[in-house]
Order: sequence, then C-alpha cells, then structure tokens
Amino acid sequence: MTILVTGATGNIGSQVIDHLVKRGADVRALVRDPAKANFPAGVSVVKGDFLDVASLRSAFEGVSTLFLLNAVVADEFTQALIALNVARAAGIERIVYLSVIHPDIYVNVPHFAGKFGVERMIEQMGMHVTILRPAYFIQNDLTIKDVITGYGVYPMPVGDKGLAMIDSRDIAEIAALELLRREQAAQPLPINRLNLVGPDTLTGTEIAAIWSDVLARQINYGGGDIDAFEQNLAQFMPAWMAYDMRMMGERFLTDGMLPDSGDVKYLTALLGRPLRSYRDFAAETAASA
Repeated sequence: MTILVTGATGNIGSQVIDHLVKRGADVRALVRDPAKANFPAGVSVVKGDFLDVASLRSAFEGVSTLFLLNAVVADEFTQALIALNVARAAGIERIVYLSVIHPDIYVNVPHFAGKFGVERMIEQMGMHVTILRPAYFIQNDLTIKDVITGYGVYPMPVGDKGLAMIDSRDIAEIAALELLRREQAAQPLPINRLNLVGPDTLTGTEIAAIWSDVLARQINYGGGDIDAFEQNLAQFMPAWMAYDMRMMGERFLTDGMLPDSGDVKYLTALLGRPLRSYRDFAAETAASA
C-alpha cells in the first residue's frame, strides 16, 4: 500500500511527505528531477511530469492512494485532468485533491475556475476523493515582508470583507491525515469536501494592525489599488499570472474569502489542536528577520 505525493518538492508536498513518514506510511514522491530530491529515508522517488503520460503511468503503478497537487501554471487544468484519468485507469480509488476555497464563486478567476472544472470531473466520474479547499495561504505574505518592514505598508488587496487565511503547515498536516484516512479505510470512501481556513477572518486593516503590534510601529493598509497590484506582480511573474492574481484580488475586495459555519471547529478537532493564526505567523516572521 503506497501513497504517491505529487508536487513533492514544493512547500505543501514536502511537508505532506514529512507527516506521512512520521506516521509510518509507505511514500512515493513524484518529481521532475530526482537529483534535486531531498526526502526522509524510506521515501521512494520517481521521475515524472503531468504532461508526460508514459511517466505518469509508470509512477502510478502499484499506488493505492494519490495526493494530487497542481501548481498554478497556464495548463494546470489539462495537467490535472490527465493525472486523474491516468490514476483512474491505474485503479487508484483513494485520492486527495488540493483545490481552492469557493471555486464556484470565483468563477472568473482562471486558476479557481480550472480547479472547479477538475472538481466537476471528479464528481461526474464518481471518483473517491477528498477535495481540500484551502483559503489564502498565510505564507504568501512572505513575498511582501520587505514591503511591510521597509515601507510600513501592507499591500495585499484584502479589502474589508475579510479572508480566512490559513497556515500552509496546517494545510499539509490536514492533507496527510486525509490521505491516511483514505489509505487505511477498508473500502474506498465517498467524495467529500473540506474548506481549509484559519482561526480568524481578517480584513486588510486588521492585518496591518497585527503587523503594527508585532513590529511596534505603524503599518498602514494600502491594498486598495488593484492596478498597482497587477503591475507589481508583472515585474516577477508572467503577465497572464499577474492578471490571474489581479482577478483574485478583485474578488477579495468584492466578496472576501469567508469560512462556512463549523469549518474552524471541525478542523480544530481534526488536528487535535488550535489552528495557527496570522498573528503567530507575523510574530515568527518578525523574529526571524
């Protein structure tokens, strides 16, 4: 019984592997370049690519449970559908798929719409899958740490509706627990969806106030200019991706990213501990600067 982890060298995938290994699972990691793989002892490494069908067929052979994580790339939707079809043909009936929260609401945001399309395939094909729907990753804000500390501004377009931001470490642990739950079940379990959220739903002004407390100086919220947000992103990512992020930011401003009733309570019980907060992240980040 083998659990295959895709996206294995990334932030989430590598942490999922660590949790699985600590819990005694037999783990296989799918990577593009095995020479760059650095995993705990006992993890088997296979070379593969989502667009290389032959490599996927080989990697999926003998796998009982799959963790499917697709990066935000231009052909993410195609990659995910290929992976799920190959997994289905290989007889893999235990899957955990990393989607995104409210993809049925953020329908004009390309990577949200793509993940919702993947969810539709899963549902229509009657696959046995846990669909994890994480909100905004707290660790995304590491990319703007220097703006916060250097210019005294929190620049993300969070708005005043609020985001239920979640720590990536909690995402990885929940994913590992779901993989093990499906792996250890006597029969493939029915489809279910989990919103992955943090303990607090925060506005841009509230996040700036947290940074003000942690840094002991005034940090102002300055995330209302969506044009400037896109222009800044386009300096270090492809234009299509900067536009994708812009559309997501616009939906932050108009809709927020809110948890459903009971989400926090359920996840807290699942982990057996409190969810990590944004304040914890800010304090850790400031201390390590």
